Amino acid sequence: MVGSVIGTGVFALPSALAPYGPIALVAFALVTIGALALAVTFGRLSERVPGSGGPYVYAREAFGEFAGFLTAWSYWITAWAGNAAIAVAWVGYVEVFVNKGHHTGGSIAIALAGLWVPAVVNLTGVRAVGAFQIVTTVLKFLPLAFMGTVGLLFVKSGNFGAFNASGTSALGAVSAAGAIALFSYIGLETASVAAGRVRDPRRNVPRATVYGTLACAAIYLLGTLAVFGTVPHARLGSSTAPFTDAVNTVAGGHWAGDLVAAAAIVSGIGALNGWTLICAEMPMAAARDGLFPSAFTKVRGRAGVPAFGILSATVLASVLTVVSYTRFTQVFTGIVLLSVLTAAVPYLVAAAAQLLWLVQHGREELDRRRLVRDATVAVAALAFCYWSIQGSGYQTVYYGLFTILLGIPAYIWLKRPRTRTAGTGAPTGTPHTGTLPTGTARAGRGEPLPAAARGARRAGLPTLLRRALTPRHQH
Repeated sequence: MVGSVIGTGVFALPSALAPYGPIALVAFALVTIGALALAVTFGRLSERVPGSGGPYVYAREAFGEFAGFLTAWSYWITAWAGNAAIAVAWVGYVEVFVNKGHHTGGSIAIALAGLWVPAVVNLTGVRAVGAFQIVTTVLKFLPLAFMGTVGLLFVKSGNFGAFNASGTSALGAVSAAGAIALFSYIGLETASVAAGRVRDPRRNVPRATVYGTLACAAIYLLGTLAVFGTVPHARLGSSTAPFTDAVNTVAGGHWAGDLVAAAAIVSGIGALNGWTLICAEMPMAAARDGLFPSAFTKVRGRAGVPAFGILSATVLASVLTVVSYTRFTQVFTGIVLLSVLTAAVPYLVAAAAQLLWLVQHGREELDRRRLVRDATVAVAALAFCYWSIQGSGYQTVYYGLFTILLGIPAYIWLKRPRTRTAGTGAPTGTPHTGTLPTGTARAGRGEPLPAAARGARRAGLPTLLRRALTPRHQH
């Protein structure tokens, strides 16, 4: 969970927040409170609704099939669009060593390498993902911990600049900065998304979610404060590697900053590694219930690697990265805001699902103290999601809502009457129509996959690539 949350986003975040001034730190603190409310909410939901899928299974259990589909669709967009944002931030630190002139073609090539190396690692199996994640998580913590401790000793008040440098109201600046800051916490739900692959998920998923968020919060707030106080405000806004600049200021010279850049590079690969798996896990859970194309249930190898989900998400992230570099003036911020909006919707639905359960069943199953506490946390998480959507800005809400609503035609296509396969008498691609517990149990450890998924184990990688690039049906 920590490996997925701490990517290169936090390493680029101080530059994205710099135009707002130190008031952005206030926004960061508020976002941290909201993120903790979401973490506790996801922890409670994972105890009650087991199995892989995270926000998707919570939405479907509470609000039905269509809500589950839109949640899965929105989260899927968040996952691969977020990978594009991580890759863009990652490029800034790679270019400390190569392509120092930031030529667009070179930047695109580096970003694409950052997207496809983790995809290859994921295709080797879940155990490889876990081992890789542990190593990269340890390495990425070192520079952040350094700035969050030693770096604070070198903070100078003159480097902060005007408290509100945005030129807007304090409320407007906090809302806008908060929407950007939320990107640094996207991933707090990843333990619940992959819960079906976790030992003792009822115990470990809530602990990983809450404790992981607390660890990230501490390192984020202290590290960002140190960067704001060590790099002059005028210089911070244009920096592509703000933590490198901050460490160079503290240590003098360039050697220390180069070490930070190297750690940020490892951090980005680690985050992309974890998120590439999540890009496949969420749609696979929905596809098993007939709410995503059946291609997402296709797996390969003994480890059951969801190859189609990994490849399709990486292709989409690659396309978004290329478009961003050639069309957007603020590449990182533009992708970040889109990712935040599409993440806030599943978060909001998950918080609403928890609140609905408390209203309907809380009095019967919880004592009064636990009920009041859980309800307060769920309401806080819900309000935080609304605030995050509002702070994303009109343009982002427009494009994000349009992208989410594109899922409606996809849903209609999935629910169309299916043709019957010759000789079997059974509809092709018949969706799973069982209850939610049955569907979610199939995503858990040791449970058998549906027939479509079991049969797909024989599909090779070239076949999966061909299917990803050609339509399944011609009308």
